[in-house]
Amino acid sequence: MPLIGDRVLDNGLTVLDTEANRLDICPSEPSTYSGATGTSLGYKLNPSIDAPADRTGGGRKVTVAAISDGTVIVTDTATHYAITDTANSRLLAAAPLSASQGVTAGNTFTLTAFDIGIPDPV
Repeated sequence: MPLIGDRVLDNGLTVLDTEANRLDICPSEPSTYSGATGTSLGYKLNPSIDAPADRTGGGRKVTVAAISDGTVIVTDTATHYAITDTANSRLLAAAPLSASQGVTAGNTFTLTAFDIGIPDPV
């Protein structure tokens, strides 16, 4: 059976914990840093991301804490999030939101806590 040790998985996820400094909500899934920041409908600076921990079902995960005070800059429908490292212009993670949400410029957005994980190999 294949095995990847927790240390290997943790070092991949630790980048999110130590380098991520912005979370954007976007109208579609970005595939690049400029795609994330260029289509951003709103953002949260310095989102709280936990250190790696065990993932249900095997593997490792980090948890992005709930957001209650994200800044909305464009009126549209947010369907995805993007987590970036603005110091190095890197897109670190992007995925669909648990539910799309209409947002209005000048308001705030909220997100519930969510996990980003790497499963054990099969």
